[in-house]
Amino acid sequence: MEGSRPMVLSPLSRSPHGSRDRLLHAERRLAERYAELVRLAYLVLPASLGRHRRVLAAHALVQRSLPDATAAVPAPRSPGADPDLSLRLAVVRGALARCRRPRLWPEGARPPLLLVPRLPVVFGLRLAPRSGGAEEMALGQALSDLSAPARAAFVLLRVEGLTADHARGVLEAAGVADARSAVREAARLDTSLGTAAAAVLTSDEFDACTLRARPTDLVRRRRRMRLAALSVLAGALATGGLAAVTHSAPGTPDPPKPRSAPLVRVDPGTWADTSRVDFTAWPARGDRVRDRALLDRALAVWADPPSGTPVDRAPGTPADPPPRAPRLLYAGSVDGHAVVVFHDGQRLVRYGESGTGEQLALARVDDADVTTAAALVLEERGGAVRYLLAPWVAESSVRDLLRPDAPARPLPVARDGVTAPVPRWTGGGCGHRPALQLRSSPAIAEHHAFLLADLGGLTPAHLTYTPLPGHGSPPAREPREATGPAALVAWGQAGCDLDPAGGAGVRAVNAWDFAEQDLPDGGGHAVWTCARADTWQGPGNITVSLRRPGGDARVVARVRSTAACSRFGRHVVARTHWKSPRGHWYVLAAGSRAVTSLTLTGDVRATRSGHTLAVRAPKDASTEVRAHLASGEWLLEVGSAPSGGTRP
Repeated sequence: MEGSRPMVLSPLSRSPHGSRDRLLHAERRLAERYAELVRLAYLVLPASLGRHRRVLAAHALVQRSLPDATAAVPAPRSPGADPDLSLRLAVVRGALARCRRPRLWPEGARPPLLLVPRLPVVFGLRLAPRSGGAEEMALGQALSDLSAPARAAFVLLRVEGLTADHARGVLEAAGVADARSAVREAARLDTSLGTAAAAVLTSDEFDACTLRARPTDLVRRRRRMRLAALSVLAGALATGGLAAVTHSAPGTPDPPKPRSAPLVRVDPGTWADTSRVDFTAWPARGDRVRDRALLDRALAVWADPPSGTPVDRAPGTPADPPPRAPRLLYAGSVDGHAVVVFHDGQRLVRYGESGTGEQLALARVDDADVTTAAALVLEERGGAVRYLLAPWVAESSVRDLLRPDAPARPLPVARDGVTAPVPRWTGGGCGHRPALQLRSSPAIAEHHAFLLADLGGLTPAHLTYTPLPGHGSPPAREPREATGPAALVAWGQAGCDLDPAGGAGVRAVNAWDFAEQDLPDGGGHAVWTCARADTWQGPGNITVSLRRPGGDARVVARVRSTAACSRFGRHVVARTHWKSPRGHWYVLAAGSRAVTSLTLTGDVRATRSGHTLAVRAPKDASTEVRAHLASGEWLLEVGSAPSGGTRP
């Protein structure tokens, strides 16, 4: 790839009808490939535009690419010519231009709006692609971390299916100075993600032609219309000579400052009449929702925190002021302290007042759902937590994860959704692991029970479970709610391994039982579990453990920022040293369902067919295990290499 020559553009069309034929040919190709070209533009454009502006910009780029593409349409019958090259080149060039920050424009600020709107223009609606899952979020974050040329190269390789030489040629023709480095950067991400990324890139999450529509801020829009009407009236009065100049006498107090930005308040029954059941459907609750002074103080601290104000910001959460009028979720007194909670569509912001001053906490909650938007931490005090529950929560209780056989205890909830205090997780000795067990209302389609655990963030993490193959697992190995007997037993042993101190920003944790094994020397039956903690940012951390009935889980490996145990890493193999009841030391290893054999190398060598391996070895033996997959690939143990698999 490095030594090859860049692609050469095809010769121009020599149609006897000249530019009109080229225009018609380009228009026909644009109409045929419109959806693919819009997806290309949407993926290359920067995420900082926001989903609505990014959608409109993608459509505008493709539609405006026609004149640029017409001048360089390759002859359709030329050998080896790419009939879509000119269109693809025009789209990439335009998208890369939107990625560049204008001169003198503040770094980190959103790109400026065009003074003269270009088609398409949408008024009164917010458009966005359909929301995806954790894998789509992770891939979106990975793409946003790339440079704009590397992002374009990745999309050309993965979505458009171009070769590395072809992609480099498009980038060079689009004006990229170092196209070779951009392709290398894209190739590194491609290697780390594996082949599953192509399917995710073509999902609805990145389809800018399959959109959902929502209204804009209706309250703010009405106020703007009134202000516009008043401005017109004031202008008319001014032109008629009716203007007055007033002077304040010495000592006269200044006029009152304008109030803060207006707040959005959702009607109490909205959640039962919408298909989007998340924080956008929460009504404003609390005994101080009309306390304008408190709300103004909260908004002022959010917009510009005074020096010395503690600001707790979850990883990956921007701390900038609200881009629009935020929703008010709660304003009230909790145990004698004022608490206000806002939601701006992407973040939760909690403002608190106490004897020690003001505090601010921010956390990402974009693309939350029925479970991850079911509760938020309202106050933490005296080793206990008070939660604010969603209006669709019909039943609430508390259970101890470490006691799966003990029934859940009812959790009292006030009329405004505030719970009674729930004890926080204890540290030493792994004494207790309280978790919320909630059940959603029958009024919504996703009526079910689920578990949430406080891991130190503003929102508790959603706990799920994936059983062993052949133990009722769905064919696609999708996680299920962790409320069944098998799930409670699994979490009863793996609950101590959850990290309440470093769990801020965790969206969900899934415990996947990927293998089972009969231990030698009468050691009993063991289950291998991979617990994956997915964050709101996208990356996830895993903890692999070996569980034995009647005993605690033994941690085998911890890996941070990995695709293992997710849709991007469906195969896993792990190894540990273990002492049998007879005092013999063994190397134990196990792999997931696609593993056909295991090979142990190092101080001890052995090969076993199947999913598991147990070989006698000294306690301090240096070994490594790799698994052979049914696809013919080899997989190294977790923590040794990317989980996508390698060729021997």
